[in-house]
Amino acid sequence: MIELSDMIRELRAQLTSAVADGDGQFVRFELGPVEVEATVAVTREAGADTKVRLWVVDAGANGKYAQAQTQRIKVTLTPQAVPADGGPVRPVLIAGGEVDGER
Repeated sequence: MIELSDMIRELRAQLTSAVADGDGQFVRFELGPVEVEATVAVTREAGADTKVRLWVVDAGANGKYAQAQTQRIKVTLTPQAVPADGGPVRPVLIAGGEVDGER
């Protein structure tokens, strides 16, 4: 299992890679809201600093986590580009090479 935060971190990395691939391309696509749906196991760690964690569960592994509560969640993220120089936030643009047969 991976934590939900790790899944979102990887999504951010993949989107960043797509943006970098589109740098200098004539045609770009504005990235709209990104919806992520996942089944998560909710666990609580005992101790002085009690934490609740959300673990992304493989659809076929639900039976393994019968002791944890599982929930289906949907998260909508709206990616924004934040310039390093502190300039205004702008929409994210993604571009890529043309694929054969694409119109």
